Amino acid sequence: MGKRILIVDDAAFMRMMIKDILSKNGFEVVGEAQDGAEAIERYNELTPDLVTMDITMPEMDGITSLKKIKETNPEAVIIMCSAMGQQAMVIDAIQAGAKDFIVKPFQADRVIEAIQKALD
Repeated sequence: MGKRILIVDDAAFMRMMIKDILSKNGFEVVGEAQDGAEAIERYNELTPDLVTMDITMPEMDGITSLKKIKETNPEAVIIMCSAMGQQAMVIDAIQAGAKDFIVKPFQADRVIEAIQKALD
């Protein structure tokens, strides 16, 4: 069985793109969330093997959500997703415990590479 993944992004289109890439590569998407607060709830409920987390979202941003998930589960594996030009935020995310980051627009091979590396 493939690794279980939670996708967090405020844009339904982006969630669909990642879900498509993951499904085609043998991963199981166990849930989706559209903001950081929902991500924390879904994480605790589903305990996925990995989370892809958008940085910029309404309600609660990805970095705050990352920190809160890491507080309750230091072993959580989270990869941040960011648009071009968010380098400072990416650095914050890595310092807060993110395993890696992928840049939008998503390139399937980069997404899979980041996820496999993070899960090893």
